[in-house]
Amino acid sequence: MQPEGPSQADPGEGGARTGDLPGRAFPLGDWGEPAERLDELYRWVEQGALRTASWYLTDRVHKRRGARALRGGAALGAIGGGALPLLDLTDVSPGSAPWGYLALLLAVACVVADRYFGLTSGWIRDVATAQAVQRRLQVLQFDWASESVREVLGPAEGTASEAAERCLSVLRRFSEDVTELVRAETADWMVEFRSGPAPLAMQASVPGPARPAEPPHPGRFPLPPGARPNMPRQRPPEPR
Repeated sequence: MQPEGPSQADPGEGGARTGDLPGRAFPLGDWGEPAERLDELYRWVEQGALRTASWYLTDRVHKRRGARALRGGAALGAIGGGALPLLDLTDVSPGSAPWGYLALLLAVACVVADRYFGLTSGWIRDVATAQAVQRRLQVLQFDWASESVREVLGPAEGTASEAAERCLSVLRRFSEDVTELVRAETADWMVEFRSGPAPLAMQASVPGPARPAEPPHPGRFPLPPGARPNMPRQRPPEPR
């Protein structure tokens, strides 16, 4: 498993495709031959996992290139911003200090662009999700081989119906795990998108919730609406 290499094409879908990651219709067939039907479902689930991993590996290609270009520009700008003023001070290259400030501005712009477009973080998420899907697929392959060996070598545990239900549970659990991995990656992307500068400006323009009224001071009874607080009476001074 090498996510940094060329992405593998999906054998069942005609290769990796760009765009969104759509769902797939569940294959319907005859259960007259349960073994053949279970094998068909396994291949359908396996191809879906390979297709998902291939989609993420393909999606990270342009993000990796853009992230590397921006990070390289930021590094060169930082080096130029520190070196050009020194060259100006040592009279090696007189008048180069203003260009150093411009180089620093370029470095900051590259960092901000990388953060705004989410290239580095998106690249990391794509690679991590593809690795997670591939690891989970390896677990499924060994689990499925274990179930197949159990049925072939025997004695089989329970009836044929229980064995088929056990195999279906393995496939369903795997499909749910892959769906959860995709959902978690999408949730991370949504959190990063909402934390950007544009959403923050939009959130600042929306009025916040009304502040709840403060509870009455402990030890005092609440006054009815429209009532005025009474001042405590004072005893008149005694005549001398």
